Amino acid sequence: MSFQESTRTSYEEESFYTQCRAAYLAVFRSSLTNITSKQQLCRVLQQAGRNPSHATLKKYWTPTTSKLHFDDFCEILKCEKKTEESELLRAFKKMDANGDGYISHSELEKALTTRGEKMTTDEVNAIFALLDINKDGKLDYGEFCRSFVSTVEQCQTAALDRLEGDAKLKRQNFGSQSYSPLKSSASSASPALAATPPQPPETPREDSDATLRKDSRSSSRPSSARIRRSSLSNPTSVTSSSTKTSKIQEPPGLQEWLHTYVKGCFFLEDDGSFSSLQYELHIPQTTNVYLTIHPLSLGNQPDKSSWLTVDTALFIMSVGETKEDSSLVCFTESKDKEKYVWRGELHAGTYYLLPFTSGCKLKKRKKKSLSNKSVELVYKTDTGELDLTRELRETLSDIFEVIDIDGNGLLSLEEYNFFELRTSGEKCDKDAWAVCKENFDMRKNQLTRQGFMELNLMEATEKDGDTNDLWATLEAMGYNHMLELVDACPLQIDIFCEDTQPSIQPLSMDSGPKLLNQALQKSITMRTGPKALRGHENIFIYTYRGEHRISSLIVNKTNQKATIHINNEQSRNCCSSRGLSMFAVEVPARTKMVCQHVLPINEKQDWTYSCVETVLPYT
Repeated sequence: MSFQESTRTSYEEESFYTQCRAAYLAVFRSSLTNITSKQQLCRVLQQAGRNPSHATLKKYWTPTTSKLHFDDFCEILKCEKKTEESELLRAFKKMDANGDGYISHSELEKALTTRGEKMTTDEVNAIFALLDINKDGKLDYGEFCRSFVSTVEQCQTAALDRLEGDAKLKRQNFGSQSYSPLKSSASSASPALAATPPQPPETPREDSDATLRKDSRSSSRPSSARIRRSSLSNPTSVTSSSTKTSKIQEPPGLQEWLHTYVKGCFFLEDDGSFSSLQYELHIPQTTNVYLTIHPLSLGNQPDKSSWLTVDTALFIMSVGETKEDSSLVCFTESKDKEKYVWRGELHAGTYYLLPFTSGCKLKKRKKKSLSNKSVELVYKTDTGELDLTRELRETLSDIFEVIDIDGNGLLSLEEYNFFELRTSGEKCDKDAWAVCKENFDMRKNQLTRQGFMELNLMEATEKDGDTNDLWATLEAMGYNHMLELVDACPLQIDIFCEDTQPSIQPLSMDSGPKLLNQALQKSITMRTGPKALRGHENIFIYTYRGEHRISSLIVNKTNQKATIHINNEQSRNCCSSRGLSMFAVEVPARTKMVCQHVLPINEKQDWTYSCVETVLPYT
């Protein structure tokens, strides 16, 4: 790509982003405000010059959607193009039976009550009364289309002017991130603060892959003069050679150690956050421990499946009287091929095991057009009976592999209920499980792989071949309509103890998001010291530089919110959990927030992390 092409593309991306912000801030007070209803989504899309149909809204606001972020809004705008005047004219000409440039009430009523998203007669009457300005019973649709497009453009121009003219809005942050309130204290001289119960976290999400142009026109980047007036942090550059540590060696005689393992899965939610099971580990006596976590390969998915490159980590926390009293003991930092490893001594006791992924490698795919192909899930046999296709059986076998948490080849009621909660939000009680035992293949009161197939076939048969429920189940488990696993990452945790038999029990899906955020923040502060932003002695940046991941934490000890501009443009061979080279985050008063995670794009090459953090002036 030539320099001119790169500059033009960068400018177009910046212009698009600015228009997104202008539309969003015309409806909401802040880019951090979430869209919380389908009606709000419709309104903000209309402000952006789109004219969403009910089908379009349903595509982005599904029954499981509870909120959308500004970043989601930007992605939707990339998929949904503006309503053009020519497009409107074509639609009206189809209604214009005699081609005279006008539409009568009867023509409009026939079109709107019999085609597409049908309206009622009362709705049509209300629309016609509004559009028939001179009350002659006819609609000059050419004039209407010009007026419609002109009004939309005027609204967008007004929103842009408001954004440009309001300094506070122009510097306002975007994106979302979990944060934790700081403990109140008479003295807060020490910047290394203990973690307190945080808000339920949203694992750092990927944003748009667009990058922002180095230009003062950027809505989230201050001009060079403003940078000098504000506080410039200490820029940091790190190469892969300076982060490499000696590889943790597998203990000699590991095959003789006592071993247990457990399986799980990271699920990528509609809002970009992650969810996964968490676990409780019991160690009967003090012992040397070797533990690993890694993405789990599935038999019926390609060896080069995207999730096999997803980064993982495992945080180990001691169990306190309450979860808030739990403290971080250790976490995996070294890597051996696809496995992330920790080796050390654990005292007798009970620990929480908290799986983590940064979100750099597992990202929400862009919604594709409705013309996507779908794999057939069921078919009719020669005898006219319904059966599951080979492709679906292979996929269900892989799902069985994932939800068979203890790996014994059978599904207990507890394991099956994790699956049910994930796919339907409901649990199977003991009475319903007894019914399953009467109808499906079971062994030792546990569901076999064959019984799991029979259960899904029964659901398809009861629906007379309607596969909507099957698709809902598959999508909840991370599969697309080609039965590719794209929104999930199966994982496996292995625990080896030298002197005692460890045991692991899964906890509920929502048992400890606060714990994970607490552990993540503590893992950053325990490995590095704080650096105050120049001119801001109560705003600190902690930067954890691990062997394979760099993470930063912002601590705001002031009594007012702080907006921090982040510039990664000088980084090389890096990908951020934010998905952007420049962005801004808003840290509420007296809280701390994980800013971003950064990984190498190509681990076989050197990578350089260089980030400049700037506090934007508060107005």
